[in-house]
Amino acid sequence: MTAQRIGFLIWPSTKALTLALAEEALRVAQKVHPEVVYDLQFLQAEPPLEGAWRLPGEPWNGRLEGCQKLFLLADEPPLVVNPALGSALKHLVRAGCVIGGLSAGVYPLAQLGLLDGYRAAVHWRWQDDFTERFPKVIATSHLFDWDRDRLTACGGMAVMDLLLAVLARDHGAELAGAVSEELVVERIREGGERQRIPLQNRLGSSHPKLTQAVLLMEANIEEPLTTDEIAQHVCVSRRQLERIFKQYLNRVPSQYYLELRLNKARQMLMQTSKSIIQIGLSCGFSSGPHFSSAYRNFFGATPREDRNQRRSSNPFELSSVPAERG
Repeated sequence: MTAQRIGFLIWPSTKALTLALAEEALRVAQKVHPEVVYDLQFLQAEPPLEGAWRLPGEPWNGRLEGCQKLFLLADEPPLVVNPALGSALKHLVRAGCVIGGLSAGVYPLAQLGLLDGYRAAVHWRWQDDFTERFPKVIATSHLFDWDRDRLTACGGMAVMDLLLAVLARDHGAELAGAVSEELVVERIREGGERQRIPLQNRLGSSHPKLTQAVLLMEANIEEPLTTDEIAQHVCVSRRQLERIFKQYLNRVPSQYYLELRLNKARQMLMQTSKSIIQIGLSCGFSSGPHFSSAYRNFFGATPREDRNQRRSSNPFELSSVPAERG
């Protein structure tokens, strides 16, 4: 019986969980169904980081060949792809290999143009940055995407979801179900499901009026609604809405709304090249000084100070966000 060779190309930032989820699904498949045979190959894309966990496999030796499927794994976006490695990956794709990116493994694929015109599942934390840097890629907020010969998973448990989908397509739903039972996976999730957990779970409350109010806030960041307008939309009085927020979130609606907008602004500061004024306006602040004052009061630093400090401590953000002029 011919074994299907599946390769894992691993960047130093890869967490043990990301690799284990993918590898274990394939190993359990072989255990529960003897006719399923995989030859798993592990390669290190770059030298391991000092003090990091020991990556499995051997350093990439200049060749990539023989794989029917190859998964790129990373949990922080790699800065660049070694030119020789990039050429080898493109050659492998031309030879008919199905290629995938798990978690931040979508970044090297996008940098090489191998996702242009394809759907790609991108973790919500990187959505703004990825969309700005790679406009030719159709970035989605799905758990995973299988678009022709490209496989992508946003990370975390979605890696297992994607591998179960691979098993189902290659060997049938019965095998995928047997693997999920062996691994005590509650249910096999579809790729098109959204990444973010239900709002009521995030809030720690299932109060319908609270959920409706927060959804309204999240949908109106650039042009914030007043507390009276929100209360009117969810059909309660302003006083009743304030009581609900105080009971479940220990803050008034306006305070929660402001924190929501400031957290969105911080995410944009770290992930995009937009100017501070543009970010402030897109998060509902009427002027630069108003935005800077509110930001400093909440985070303890101005937007410019926070962005500069984060750049100096994170080389990825330093390389991906151009310096702001003026």
